[in-house]
Amino acid sequence: MDRKIFMTASLFGGISVVLGAFAAHGLKPLLSVSALDSLNTGIRYQMYHAFLLFFIGITTQITPKQKSILFKLILIGVVLFSGSIYLLSTNDLTPFNFKIIGFITPIGGLFLISSWTLLFIYFMRNKK
Repeated sequence: MDRKIFMTASLFGGISVVLGAFAAHGLKPLLSVSALDSLNTGIRYQMYHAFLLFFIGITTQITPKQKSILFKLILIGVVLFSGSIYLLSTNDLTPFNFKIIGFITPIGGLFLISSWTLLFIYFMRNKK
């Protein structure tokens, strides 16, 4: 499980760097300031959760089952939250109207909040 967590964390981190560079250099002249700010929010949150996954992978304070649950919550949360922000931020550049998927962003946020809350609970219950 730790290998899968580390690989996903690395992938999320690498994609965040690529998207950040692409946003700063390629998309900056094409997007409004508001859209660029939104895009950068998605990138930041993806990177934060890449670091969280690395932490989950290295900690010995939670069980493998708990790590698995957190991994799934974070994976789904990042894909829904950051992924929908990426699509919504670049909506003006595509012929498809991604605004119809706007409801997905807060659902992804709930998955991310749930992962942090659950991590807190796991540490609170841990008597080590």
